[in-house]
Amino acid sequence: QVQLVESGGGLVQAGGSLRLSCAASGRTSSSYAISWFRQAPGKEREFVATIRWSSGNTDYADFVKGRFTISRDNAKNTVYLQMNSLKPEDTAVYTCASAPGVRLTIPGGMNYWGKGTLVTVSS
Repeated sequence: QVQLVESGGGLVQAGGSLRLSCAASGRTSSSYAISWFRQAPGKEREFVATIRWSSGNTDYADFVKGRFTISRDNAKNTVYLQMNSLKPEDTAVYTCASAPGVRLTIPGGMNYWGKGTLVTVSS
């Protein structure tokens, strides 16, 4: 199994920044990539960003391109999501998930999930 623990959420004003962390432990060798998803109240879960452990290659949802940056520290088994220029519509629970294969942008492609961290952006 892979255990994932998120941290770094909180309350921030619009235009501000937050950095989320996702610390992985357990059988991390079985993890091909880490993806971030978010779910706002009353909305479906949506893909935010993903990074592959080995290559560091990344992909982003269109609505975060240019504002969010995903990175990883392989030595610490940790993935980061730097979020800049935050907007009230970014308010959501952000959850990281481990992907065993190449389906990185859909929840069905994940096999382990963290519990999530709440990000609230005030206007």
